[in-house]
Amino acid sequence: MLSTLEILIPVFALIFAGFVCRRRNLLGPTAASELNRFVVWLALPALLFDIMAHSTWRQLDQPGFVATFSVACAVLFIGVLIVRLFQGRHLADASVDAIAASYPNTGYIGFPLALIVFGNASLTPTTIATIIVACVLFAFAIVLIEVGLQTERAPHKLGLKVLRSLAKNPLIVSPIAGALVASVHWTLPHSAETFLKLLGGAASPCALVSLGLFLAEKRQAGNERNTSVAITAIKLIVQPALAWWMASRVFVLPADMAGVAVLLAALPTGTGPYMLAEFYRREAHVTSQTILFSTVASLVTLSLLLLIMQRHAL
Repeated sequence: MLSTLEILIPVFALIFAGFVCRRRNLLGPTAASELNRFVVWLALPALLFDIMAHSTWRQLDQPGFVATFSVACAVLFIGVLIVRLFQGRHLADASVDAIAASYPNTGYIGFPLALIVFGNASLTPTTIATIIVACVLFAFAIVLIEVGLQTERAPHKLGLKVLRSLAKNPLIVSPIAGALVASVHWTLPHSAETFLKLLGGAASPCALVSLGLFLAEKRQAGNERNTSVAITAIKLIVQPALAWWMASRVFVLPADMAGVAVLLAALPTGTGPYMLAEFYRREAHVTSQTILFSTVASLVTLSLLLLIMQRHAL
């Protein structure tokens, strides 16, 4: 539990820093949105571009792991999306809720935790998981949100409007541009590398501070808390259980690879869903609470999971 706590403390601290700054009025009422816009338009695109520009097909050639982790994310996403749509939720809002239930925090928590538990062998699968979450799952959610926000009903016109919106979205364009750079084996200049590292490194800390700023705003209590608790339970219990079943029963991955897949699936919700909710001006309260609740609860669930892994030599 101590190793898990050491990794989670900085996450709590950054959220708390934003919370205190807003409550003490050190940052104004628009700070959360403006800081999130910095993340969406500058920091996160730099991070996504950098990840894709340094990825190789050989590195990604782990079909069993890719399938296990992708299915664990996709099933949760689609399941929550369908339930929320049946509950009368708008497609854009349902998509945000769905990604909140299926978006593990592989970047900020996954890398250090997997490195402690599995050593350097975890770096490649964790990188793969980060690409699946930050690029593929993120892009799929953005497409659904854009579809939900368009008012055009003619299929061909709707498609063109969505494509135009996606072409202007930095979170879609940046990983595609990075993949193109990787495909032509172009080595970026050292100054460009430094620029991307500095800017990309600000994405997670700024997003967490923005989350704390948002949580500090006083709102009337509704049924958001129950929804957030339900999504948190799905994220921390159902997703790793599904990943374990896929890894051990369907694809029969090696023990270490299966353990990494389960551990990454058991991570709390990352800040990506909150970024989308704020960027598209959707109600972000369910998402922000889910991130907070899942991060706090994961201190217990991850510690229990690590204990089980030690006993069963996963």
